[in-house]
Amino acid sequence: MTDQRSTNDRPHAGKVALVTGASRGIGRAIALRLARGGAKVACVATSAERAQETADACQALGVQSAAYGVDVAAGAPVTELVATILAEFGGLDILVNNAGITRDQLLLRMTEEDFDRVIDVNLKGTFNFVRAGARTLMKSRGRIVNISSVVGVTGNAGQANYAASKAGVIGLTRSLAKELASRGVCVNAVAPGLIATDMTSGLDPKAAEALKSAIPLARIGDPEEIAAAVDFLCGPGGAYITGQTLIVDGGLSL
Repeated sequence: MTDQRSTNDRPHAGKVALVTGASRGIGRAIALRLARGGAKVACVATSAERAQETADACQALGVQSAAYGVDVAAGAPVTELVATILAEFGGLDILVNNAGITRDQLLLRMTEEDFDRVIDVNLKGTFNFVRAGARTLMKSRGRIVNISSVVGVTGNAGQANYAASKAGVIGLTRSLAKELASRGVCVNAVAPGLIATDMTSGLDPKAAEALKSAIPLARIGDPEEIAAAVDFLCGPGGAYITGQTLIVDGGLSL
């Protein structure tokens, strides 16, 4: 009975997780949730300094953790970083692609640079990490969870670049699920709605209130609620789920 309870409390014990965008918000919540489940966590952000606090918090939970910095849109540096993490942690079982940015603007005012940068970080960054970690994940029969957005399903005025990138993440997820299923790798996406993070804190108060009023559950979500969805997909309950997009939005997309 004791062994079974221990397994339930720490479903990721002995596993290695890599979480991008881990310095704050949803990424930080995911890293801590996986650490509480026993996973060793490599915390990635634009700089190691930004991810260090999350790594320290994971270590305080009794697991190995370290902070790393990279531009997720840069292919070669990502490949080098993943190789470093594999060497230092001894493998990879869980990959969570959470790093993302917004550069919102109406189409007629959106610059080519702003469109390209959002696509490069949100979509290409996901591709870069999956490509770098795929062989190891196939050996470990691991899990990949890509963080999309409800906007990638519904679209949103003023976010053509962001919506396109997050819709692309969903298409990438479905394709990778088909490619990697024969090797036992489950690949899924989580699409958050309006979540209380630094990214959403910059919303115009009137716009935020309008969005909140459109949510059937009548509240903004917490990063921990997204982390719980990721935790489920990476645990025993997600073993027969692949190629899916789990929308966690309080009903906003209904």
